[in-house]
Amino acid sequence: MSATSAGPPSGAGAPRRRGRPAGTSAGAAAGTRERILGAAREEFSARGYDRTSVRSIGKAAGVDAALVHHYFGTKEQVFAAAIELSFGPALELPGAMAAGGPDGLGERVARFMLGVWENPVSREPLLAIVRSAVSNERAAAVFRGLVGRMVLARVAGELRVPDPEFRVQLAAAQLVGIVMLRYVVKVEPIASARGEDLVAVVAPTIQRYLTDPDVRPGAA
Repeated sequence: MSATSAGPPSGAGAPRRRGRPAGTSAGAAAGTRERILGAAREEFSARGYDRTSVRSIGKAAGVDAALVHHYFGTKEQVFAAAIELSFGPALELPGAMAAGGPDGLGERVARFMLGVWENPVSREPLLAIVRSAVSNERAAAVFRGLVGRMVLARVAGELRVPDPEFRVQLAAAQLVGIVMLRYVVKVEPIASARGEDLVAVVAPTIQRYLTDPDVRPGAA
């Protein structure tokens, strides 16, 4: 019998395909994906980005790590999917901005964003994301990319003034500073201040950033 060289196993070396595993119904696949995503949010929240692994996410979800890779890819991609889900409430901000004219815009933005953080249901996943982003550069890069695309760019698209991206970044810097001091570092007295009082104080600054014609890069 002549010797022949056996070829590689079928599918070896082929790129990983996304979708549902063979023989899995669409409903079961969606349920598995959501279970993995929920476990990922809890793992990143409890362990942080560095100490979370695809294996630990799979274990928490009750599935093999290979299934996590199948649905999401790398750990960075799982983290990105968790961020996207957690930022769901913030995606309503452009609609809140469009609900009225320029008058009162600063108050609407401040009230909306602080409202998202005041709600424990939306706050806890966001806290997990922020803690991971400030402790790991790879997580921070994913965070920056998604925030820029999902929130800042969409908000800037609602403004009808020059330099909308610059203005939105100034407003975001103001609000992120409050978020960090109030919810992450918990510095007093801002940590225990009434939400309405914070809205009243910060709204005029946000209004100026978003609408004042003198706000522009390089302005003296």
